[in-house]
Amino acid sequence: MADGQRLFLRDWPLPEARGAVLIVHGLGEHSGRYQRLAHWFNQRGYAVRSYDQRGHGQTPGRRGALHHGDDLLEDLATVYDEYADGLPHAPLLLGHSMGGLVAARTVLDGRIAPPALLLSSPALRSWEPAWRVKLAHMLTRILPNLPLRNGLDASKLSHDPQVAGDYRGDPLRHSWITPRLADFIFRAGAASIADAASLALPTLLLVADSDSLVDPSGSRAFARKAAASGQLTTRFFSTLYHELFNEAEPGRSQVLMQMADWLGRHVRD
Repeated sequence: MADGQRLFLRDWPLPEARGAVLIVHGLGEHSGRYQRLAHWFNQRGYAVRSYDQRGHGQTPGRRGALHHGDDLLEDLATVYDEYADGLPHAPLLLGHSMGGLVAARTVLDGRIAPPALLLSSPALRSWEPAWRVKLAHMLTRILPNLPLRNGLDASKLSHDPQVAGDYRGDPLRHSWITPRLADFIFRAGAASIADAASLALPTLLLVADSDSLVDPSGSRAFARKAAASGQLTTRFFSTLYHELFNEAEPGRSQVLMQMADWLGRHVRD
């Protein structure tokens, strides 16, 4: 990156691919957890790239920490542009949870313009009380990289118990967040909802209505605001948990079927 930070890239290439997808992962996890989803895209003719965001996975540096509030947006724009420069057609962009927030905010800021955007359980609104939101903002000024537990409950990732077990045993995941990163998530989520009407590209929003890790009311507010743009398709899954692509069957297949249908109608070869 421009500030010297190195990011770990992970590719699932495909010879003579019809298109490509860049995947942005969520808080505390890493790009390797998207191998099954990448293979799903490979089977449909897409090459896939992902990367470990700074403070995550195999990217070096302090866990859950940022140098500046917009680091994750700058990183995504750099990775996206570098990937696009090596392809015949610009890649689609898919973000999950915090990665969905980073993807949405980067697009709404006009930093990148992918042909389509896919958002899975984006972190547009938190379950955290207002006092914690204010505390994170205050601590950003005095202790911006104070390591704090993120409080993520692995049992609420998916109805499939194997997902929680694999997550807990994953040596590349972590449980940390810092005030600067938390403040970014809170600020960028509210700003993305406020700016949703300016959405200018085809977007699929996948919402887990039984999500206890991200407040799904943020996605509902985003969908209401974005309705004026005519660009948003929203799919709600009333009984599913946060990680829609890792849900127990038949939930996972239902999510993927909806995504495949949307891609077929909104993305040209």
